[in-house]
Amino acid sequence: MAKRAGKSSKRSESSRRTAASGGAPDVASQIAAALDRLAPPVPTAPDFAAADAFAWHPDGRKLTPVAHVNRVDMSLLKGIDRVRDMLVENTERFARGLPANNALLWGARGMGKSSLVKATHAGVNAQTRTASSELKLVEIHREDIESLPALMALLRGSRHRFIVFCDDLSFDADDTSYKSLKAVLEGGIEGRPENVILYATSNRRHLLARDMMENERATAINPGEAVEEKVSLSDRFGLWLGFHRCSQDEYLAMVEGYVAHYRIPLTGEALHREALEWATTRGARSGRVAWQFVQDIAGRLGVRLRA
Repeated sequence: MAKRAGKSSKRSESSRRTAASGGAPDVASQIAAALDRLAPPVPTAPDFAAADAFAWHPDGRKLTPVAHVNRVDMSLLKGIDRVRDMLVENTERFARGLPANNALLWGARGMGKSSLVKATHAGVNAQTRTASSELKLVEIHREDIESLPALMALLRGSRHRFIVFCDDLSFDADDTSYKSLKAVLEGGIEGRPENVILYATSNRRHLLARDMMENERATAINPGEAVEEKVSLSDRFGLWLGFHRCSQDEYLAMVEGYVAHYRIPLTGEALHREALEWATTRGARSGRVAWQFVQDIAGRLGVRLRA
């Protein structure tokens, strides 16, 4: 029994020595490997020569080229001449390396806010493109706003200039992601990169619903400061461009522009009558409604809508 106890004691001592000498590096290696697996992958530098437009994917910290941007020609955007000229002028200054403002396009639904941003990018890029630099459009989705600082880090230092575009931007009651946007617009230590400008569209001028503002006012210790915290977000866009509901004449001009562009064989009173009837059934007049009507008559008349 004594011999077996002695052998057992020797084996225990040997195990302790093995753990103290050869075992420790193995454990350390395993920990290091586990940490490597948990660490996020290092983002690869995007190939900005691959396209004029990109979509941001925050999960992989990557930009995906968009081969074909869904946009309409600037000449087809009717009834928004003033805001069109202001946005184009602001974008041209930015493309030339001059000071320019972030822009918030707000107002009535279906009046061409996002279409104007995409058409402006194409028009200005065609005029100002050079061998050393060109204007790129990068779309970030509303739900990915919290990843905006990571996107800025990826774009900072590139020889290209970028319009970062967020369509239909707004915030819900308990949403705090707007703070990331505030920091990028003006408030952060690094701020917005010199080669990046932000364009956003929204149906709301202050990016949050009225009942949200009233709730903030009712529940806060200092109601004025609570509301000011969120309202100040839209103030950080230097350029506000308002889009309002169009008149009947403007609506018909939109329809006529599409019909002429796509050579649809329907004109005059017949076209106006059908267009107005379509708007009446939809309960609205807008550029979107005009386009939907044109798609309907093109389908009925067998006309393919090609750019």
